[in-house]
Amino acid sequence: MVAIALEGVTKRFHDVVAVSELDLVVEEGEIFGFLGPNGAGKTTTIDLMLDFIRPDEGRIEVLGRDVREDPRAIRQRTGVLPEGAEVWGRLTGQQHLEFAIDSKGVDADPTALLERVGIPEAIDRKAGGYSKGMAQRLLLAMALVGDPDLLILDEPSTGLDPNGAREMRQIVREENDRGATVFFSSHILEQVDAVCDRVGIMRGGEMVATDTVAGLRESLSTDTVLRVTVNRLEADTVQAAEAVEGVSAVETETVDQPTLIVHSDGSKTAILTAIEETGVEINDFQTEEASLEEVFRAYTTAETTA
Repeated sequence: MVAIALEGVTKRFHDVVAVSELDLVVEEGEIFGFLGPNGAGKTTTIDLMLDFIRPDEGRIEVLGRDVREDPRAIRQRTGVLPEGAEVWGRLTGQQHLEFAIDSKGVDADPTALLERVGIPEAIDRKAGGYSKGMAQRLLLAMALVGDPDLLILDEPSTGLDPNGAREMRQIVREENDRGATVFFSSHILEQVDAVCDRVGIMRGGEMVATDTVAGLRESLSTDTVLRVTVNRLEADTVQAAEAVEGVSAVETETVDQPTLIVHSDGSKTAILTAIEETGVEINDFQTEEASLEEVFRAYTTAETTA
């Protein structure tokens, strides 16, 4: 079953096209990462999915329902943590959760929800006294009310320290294991890389890439970086590595131990053989893939085409 489907969706604000002819499919049970630079159209897309705004063109279905025709039914089955959401300062943590529970018409335990997000001691405290991280945890607890079929998390790590971010990722995995689909938008690329099955990258209101992170790396045809530690560095060793077909650059470093850093789209075996034939001994080697940050940069620069 498809959890989210956008077909030919366009949204304009006066003479600005925020989203242009967007097609997107998120399968049920996926953790889908949604990336893009500021102004790419990510928040507009999420607002369209939630029927907070209406598209000028195109069709949107969420959980098998048209968002224009049955938005209330969709929201009953969806947990949302919006970017920039704020808590009500005069209400306690418990009152926040009671509001969310009543809104969804479900039976849930506020204490258990706050325990799950790590702030059970804050249940009777007014949220105006919460730290930014505590407020974000409370908002996440509200999104979890009712065991939603779909979780839409827009910048969920905002205000969280590294421990909080790790706990948030664990909750995302637990919800997915339970069967929930998770739509996860974040500018912290490590978070996306750690939890997401697939990633979509937007630029200028258009989806420029959709794939697994591994698939995106492969599609870029970027050089592989091979780090080779040796017993000593010789000038002819560097030259031999440079001469291997497919090698674009060779660097050296000696901080911990002599190392050749070889950039290549060719044969790893040929590089290692060329190095050994110069008489040096290879102690170890490892391959470094392009980081998600590098993939993101490649897909969101003006030169890159979809």
